[in-house]
Amino acid sequence: MLVLCTQVFFMFAPVNGTSKWGRSIARFICRYGLGYFPVTLHVEQYEAFDPKRAYVFGYEPHSVVPLGAWALTDLISCLPVPKMKILTTSAAFYVPFMRQIWMWLGSVPATRESFSSYLADGYSCVVSPGGLRETLYMNPGSEVAFIKSRKGFVKIAVQNGCPLVPVFCFGQNNAYRWWNPNINLLTRIATALKSLPVFYWGRFGTPIPYRSPMHVFVGKPILVEKKDQPTTSEVNEVHGLFVTALHELFEKNKAKAGGYPDLHLQIM
Repeated sequence: MLVLCTQVFFMFAPVNGTSKWGRSIARFICRYGLGYFPVTLHVEQYEAFDPKRAYVFGYEPHSVVPLGAWALTDLISCLPVPKMKILTTSAAFYVPFMRQIWMWLGSVPATRESFSSYLADGYSCVVSPGGLRETLYMNPGSEVAFIKSRKGFVKIAVQNGCPLVPVFCFGQNNAYRWWNPNINLLTRIATALKSLPVFYWGRFGTPIPYRSPMHVFVGKPILVEKKDQPTTSEVNEVHGLFVTALHELFEKNKAKAGGYPDLHLQIM
């Protein structure tokens, strides 16, 4: 009973995301974690970023866990963007103890309200538009970006006048092995619970990921005109620019990432 009460407490207890010792723990996790794989960050054009502006980083692929996204966090990133939040599925914040870690790392629930609120407060946000649904279409030896119908993040970026930045991580899919049972009922349940619709495992069958070098490439910002109520055609136009920029970023850098010259990106 004591264990259960403790778990429930840590599921709902208030967390100070700016706690000095909490952030120190998060910084240690980031540095050790990124060095474990390792993860290398490549930025096409540093001078294109204004530290006084908020940006929306569209990160792909989601994979089982978007581990490479932590290379963008303001805890360790060399990007000239001082305030950064990483949007994470709400279900992650109901896992005892891990909830505290996510918040210290700079994660916030991936809701429209929090997304818009942080952008309005000057925070840049990292979002993986493919989301958990994207994992249903993963295949070894290829990459997939489930973004053709994902336009909500584009609309929010336009409403806040925040430039969109394409980001692609090579090697992330190798961090875990996975199995997709392809059972409709399980998929529906996982979607309803906002959890992974596939089974996955790391080293020795544990959640510890395999050591797989990752290369995170950050493209140039796509400037957008701020509009409080953008039309569908306006959102579609900006979304098209983002999809094109992401694909070009992938093709331009897949050979540089080491071992991926023939890799194919399927945009769904």
